[in-house]
Amino acid sequence: MVKLVIVRHGESVANQKNIFTGWSDVDLTNKGVDQAHIAGKLIKNTQIQFSEVHTSYLKRAILTANIVLDEIDQNYLPEFKTWRLNERHYGSLRGKNKLQVKTVVGEQQLKIWRRSYKVVPPLLDQRDHELRYDKIGVKIPLGESLEMAWQRVLPYWVDHIAPNLIDGHNQLIVAHGSTLRALIKYLDQVSDDQISQVEVPNAQPILYEFDQNLKILNKKLLK
Repeated sequence: MVKLVIVRHGESVANQKNIFTGWSDVDLTNKGVDQAHIAGKLIKNTQIQFSEVHTSYLKRAILTANIVLDEIDQNYLPEFKTWRLNERHYGSLRGKNKLQVKTVVGEQQLKIWRRSYKVVPPLLDQRDHELRYDKIGVKIPLGESLEMAWQRVLPYWVDHIAPNLIDGHNQLIVAHGSTLRALIKYLDQVSDDQISQVEVPNAQPILYEFDQNLKILNKKLLK
């Protein structure tokens, strides 16, 4: 029985301020650091030995991953960073306070932008450029729906994570709320209209156990 643990990063500065973040690089708060340590301790209690850890290009996930690895005494693990695990890009909502947006557009529209599967948020007028993405030939999105995030997450799962699980190698993923929701949608076969009900709390590890064909045998939140 092979195991996968997925973890959303600890509280970020943007989480604390209740603003849309997406691909913007923000730090963990002190609370987020503490949450990452607690997540690591919860994972250590499972005594799972991982073969690889996968995270995004964003430091709130990278820092959380490093703290978790330190807590589980597996700092030596190969750590793979990919833009495909980046948070969903919230377009022109980026940097805006969610409550202020709600005041302008209403609760229903805000909910649609945040939680729906196919609806794309208001797009940026101009594409951003950052060296980290220019170096690998990736164009930063002008904005993404959850479906668009799912479309970039799934190839990474198929090419880099699933084969390792099939070979019996336990995997650890430390990423973001939306990209982990996209992965959960795929793994749990959540319908398009039900995915809005799925929430991934900060730094609360989720353990999946699979058979040799990657059929889910068990899933639980580590507490």
